[in-house]
Amino acid sequence: MKPKVLVTGIIPEKGLTQLRAECEVFYQPEIETRAWVLKHLSEYDGLLLAGMSADPELLAAGSNLKIVTTNGVGFDHVDLGFAQQQGIIITNCPQSVQKPTAEMTLALLLATVRRLHFYDQALRQQQWLDVSQAEYMGMSLQDRVLGIYGLGRIGSQVAQLAQALGMKVIYHQRHPLTTGQEQEQKVHYVDFSTLVRQADVLTLHAPAVPETTGIIDALVFDQMKPTAYLINTARGALVKQEDLIKALQQGKIAGAGLDVFEDEPHLPAALTKLDNVVLTPHAGTGTLAARTAIAQEASQNLIAYLCQGKILHQVQA
Repeated sequence: MKPKVLVTGIIPEKGLTQLRAECEVFYQPEIETRAWVLKHLSEYDGLLLAGMSADPELLAAGSNLKIVTTNGVGFDHVDLGFAQQQGIIITNCPQSVQKPTAEMTLALLLATVRRLHFYDQALRQQQWLDVSQAEYMGMSLQDRVLGIYGLGRIGSQVAQLAQALGMKVIYHQRHPLTTGQEQEQKVHYVDFSTLVRQADVLTLHAPAVPETTGIIDALVFDQMKPTAYLINTARGALVKQEDLIKALQQGKIAGAGLDVFEDEPHLPAALTKLDNVVLTPHAGTGTLAARTAIAQEASQNLIAYLCQGKILHQVQA
């Protein structure tokens, strides 16, 4: 008998082809409300999770659940500790998100430092700006310093893209690379305080865990250059949003490019009114090709464990 898998959220059907071949898959997003999932989850061995949180209530409802895979790299919407207590394996999809998220990071970086939102809004209001005036100029990236908080898979991709534009890359994370790895990637480790003080652009690529939550706060903005920019395509929880708004309003930093927020999908009105911010709706992997690849990676996580007894991309508390 094939393992039974429940798929939630909005998933490209093409991404589920292999999963359907190996498992008995139920996927009807039009009826899969949280209440429906709570009622029926006990019928399934595996869960491809999108569009809702796997809190203790949901995980407890999966009395026969063996594995949950998130439909992406993030896992802050899963109670890892409770899953571990229940003996449920939690996996994610770190491979397929790399390039599309790096692309979005670069897009936000360029749009922010070159002030595309400001220019676009001015022209829509019939205001032709004279960019020979310093107040209307953006920032060139050649020889500027990119500070990367979290030089993992995505951060490393971003480093390569930035270096192609002539940027110098420094980074900070819990475990520095070896000297050989740093030489190969042409990056340099610094402590956190140095990272935020030296960066012309600070980009975040760390997971949302207790030690990173709220790490970008008023104290950080006080240390950053007033000409510096913040880019966040990681998790909204890394940034204290009210502190960011005040820093932008007071000119403590020059601008920000944000794809993730503290309380999605709700945005503070004060943030949306700022003309030195570029905002996107958590769209880092928002292409059909990317979402299909993520679904295929999630499917492989489920197939490997339920059909072959192998664990791929496990995340633990």
